[in-house]
Amino acid sequence: MNQPVVAGSPYPNYLVWSIIVTVLGACFCCLIGAAPGVVAIVFGSQVGSKLAAGDEAGARRASEQAKLWCWIGTALVAVGVLWTILSFFIEGASFMSQEFLEQVRQAQGR
Repeated sequence: MNQPVVAGSPYPNYLVWSIIVTVLGACFCCLIGAAPGVVAIVFGSQVGSKLAAGDEAGARRASEQAKLWCWIGTALVAVGVLWTILSFFIEGASFMSQEFLEQVRQAQGR
């Protein structure tokens, strides 16, 4: 995901991506999924302040770290979404199989 570069900054801060990952991580993976997003927010917020202080190398590193943590959070969110979908279908299949077994028992009892 390419993040638009902040006006006057040669390095993206990835704040939008990191906030989205944090919210989705909290929804699908509990706090474990939200933690990388929070770390990305911290690094992303450092980009502008490091540039303002004249630390271009630090701003570049902060931008790279924010991107890395956004990808880690995105992976955890993807796993959380897949887990949620999978567990929904497993629970549904389990319910349907129990219903089927009950029907078989009732048919045998007749």
